[in-house]
Amino acid sequence: MRIVLQRVSYASVDVDGKRIAEIGPGLLLLVGIGAGDSDINLVKTSRKIVDLRIFEDDEHKMNRSLRDIGGAVLTVSQFTLYADVSKGRRPSFVNAAPPELAEPLFDAFVRALRSEGMDVQTGEFGAKMIVRLENDGPVTLTLEVAS
Repeated sequence: MRIVLQRVSYASVDVDGKRIAEIGPGLLLLVGIGAGDSDINLVKTSRKIVDLRIFEDDEHKMNRSLRDIGGAVLTVSQFTLYADVSKGRRPSFVNAAPPELAEPLFDAFVRALRSEGMDVQTGEFGAKMIVRLENDGPVTLTLEVAS
């Protein structure tokens, strides 16, 4: 599993011109599920994300977590995080999990985040989405989760 975490002041997702998700301060998570991702500890991963100290305190140091600030999460499934562009000019997605594996894992990850008490919004799995965000910082991190 590959996750791009972006600290945001605001983020939203539109599908077919309709707003389906929107958050204020918190994290936008772009989540890619790999072909071999079948035995991931989603509870541990969600807890790590929720407790990462990447929000500023009163002294402008990254000392506060998502839980500390009462922030929200917007999760967006993004198979393109597994693109291989090492050969040719068109990306290969052979390392991305097929939808029948990826969707249940993505849904389980969302449930794990919600079990941490977070307000979690999601994009629409498999849909063409317009994702808007206001990156705060900017702070963008990547997380690789091994099976």
